[in-house]
Amino acid sequence: MTIVRLEPAGIELTAPTGACLRDLLMQHRELEGEAIWGAKIGNQLVDLLTPLPEGSMIELRLVRRGDSESLELLRHSCAHIMARAVMRLFPGVQLAFGPTVENGFYYDFLPPRPISEEDFPAIEAEMAKIIAADEPFERLELPREEGLALCRDLGQHFKVEHIEDGLRDEGVLSFYRQGEFIDLCGGPHIPSAGEIPAFKLLSVAGAYWKGDASREQLQRLYGTAWFSREELEQYLHQLEEAKKRDHRVLGRRLELFLIEPTVGPGLVLWLPKGAVIRRELENFIYQELLRRGYQPVYTPHIGRVNLYETSGHFPYYADSQFPPMQLADGERYLLKPMNCPHHVMIYKSKPRSYRELPLRLAELGTVYRFEQSGELSGMTRVRGFTQDDAHIFCTEEQVAEEFRACVEMTQFVLGTLGLTDYRVRLGFRDPLSHKYVGSDETWAKAEKALQAVCEQMGLPNLSVERGEAAFYGPKADFLVTDCIGRQWQLGTVQLDYNLPSSQRFNLSYIGPDNAPHQPVMIHRAPFGSLERFVGILIEHFAGAFPLWLAPEQVRVMSVSQQTESYAREIAAHLASAGLRVQGDYRAEKISSKIRDAQLEQVPYMAVIGRREEQDRTVAVRHRRRGDLGPMSLDNFVALLKHEISTKALE
Repeated sequence: MTIVRLEPAGIELTAPTGACLRDLLMQHRELEGEAIWGAKIGNQLVDLLTPLPEGSMIELRLVRRGDSESLELLRHSCAHIMARAVMRLFPGVQLAFGPTVENGFYYDFLPPRPISEEDFPAIEAEMAKIIAADEPFERLELPREEGLALCRDLGQHFKVEHIEDGLRDEGVLSFYRQGEFIDLCGGPHIPSAGEIPAFKLLSVAGAYWKGDASREQLQRLYGTAWFSREELEQYLHQLEEAKKRDHRVLGRRLELFLIEPTVGPGLVLWLPKGAVIRRELENFIYQELLRRGYQPVYTPHIGRVNLYETSGHFPYYADSQFPPMQLADGERYLLKPMNCPHHVMIYKSKPRSYRELPLRLAELGTVYRFEQSGELSGMTRVRGFTQDDAHIFCTEEQVAEEFRACVEMTQFVLGTLGLTDYRVRLGFRDPLSHKYVGSDETWAKAEKALQAVCEQMGLPNLSVERGEAAFYGPKADFLVTDCIGRQWQLGTVQLDYNLPSSQRFNLSYIGPDNAPHQPVMIHRAPFGSLERFVGILIEHFAGAFPLWLAPEQVRVMSVSQQTESYAREIAAHLASAGLRVQGDYRAEKISSKIRDAQLEQVPYMAVIGRREEQDRTVAVRHRRRGDLGPMSLDNFVALLKHEISTKALE
């Protein structure tokens, strides 16, 4: 028997072995009318039919229809309904996997004929019939061999392979059934199909079985589901706006970056205009680092494998790293997946005193991760990226102040770029997971210290999520909402008692008592990675960067050939003042020149006609505010320099 505590109701119940949440609700019938769909057990979401784990005491946080967590149940169930509709319309289709993703779901199929977007209306109509029938989701648990035989009888070859390979150690298999449709699935699901009020199929893409390019080519159908038609329409509008802002499209049109298959997928080529944006961001962060007492360092792009074995990055993250390079002398090297072990060795290069701490080492360091090809996406998911990385080595007494300073620096960076709508997520360890290193006592101390600082700072929408910690320590992630409502994870600050420990790098400093002590390590990166950050900025600004970041700040354009000489004089003067300026002296109508500059998102235009030449002025236009009238050249330069120095957003 297990004591189960239901939160936030504060009800304690006794549950027999194998009981599920539905069994518990039947003991308290006053809860049945509250549209309870499931519960959170630690970081795990379960539905009404999932058997509860065994233990002397279990705490469940109830999840009701409409809660943010319940969207996962809604969308996972909608993925099953989509698969059922596809099976009806495409007899013989093979099913792969159908998980939820951010804002939706997908299901991978191997159909008898290709599925296209022209098939979506028919699939959606069949889904609507299934939802209208409102059949319940039922959970079945079968012994392994019975489950394997069932999948063979159903003719679902991918499911058979997954049981034989991926689930080889599982003695009992779970399935969900709805009408004639049955699928190997761990859940969770909503009570019945009729609970889905609004859904839409979005796109179809290619995928490989289990992400292996040597295996079968599948089709991945994406969809979304919401609690109301209004929420769905709002999301579809957001998608349309996002398409206009797609950094992959704008990046090519504005000539900012390139990803060339000949070079390699996920490897970014910064074009000259994109390199300007990157350089300005690097200069901005570099000056801020110096002002805050950081010391810049440089480290190599590779390191010996045993360095990362000591840190724990290898083999913990072997699947997301490039394979080691085996040299003729037997040494093995790895493309650098993280900068922190290199910075640790800089710290360890000589004896340290408490008088040197905190030691703040910073690097714009390029690292490499072997992301799966299906997960790559423009600049926001790449295989080589540069982090604005820093590691602070400090005493335990300095942790609160240093962590606060790191959070404040992240707030400053985001605020400068107008990214002020964010929440902070504290990523703590999931005590049931084995992926974390270090003792329970160390983790408890680190989590307590981090939470205390963040609460004292009054950070907005502060939340704690277990299972989101780095393998070596807890962290604070900044989840930023852009101007069209999408959320991105950007800056991060991480607390680490493990890498400096005797079990890892055995770092020390001599304290005022002349005895050795272990320092604490703080990892922080306000941008996260320059590639991802710039990709997000392209979409946030829709390519219209503020003046201080704009690759081209001013375009000087002559109204006619008669004023070209004066226009070139203006352009030369602006360039000598340190501005990024281009001239347009083509024999085109001035309206065409203005339109081209607008399309290329040039912030300011200096129009030079006969009157401007006679008065020794410039006619100034802004890409959004339009005609600003004539100005003297000195006033125009002063206006531009003030906007740049204050890093004005518009």
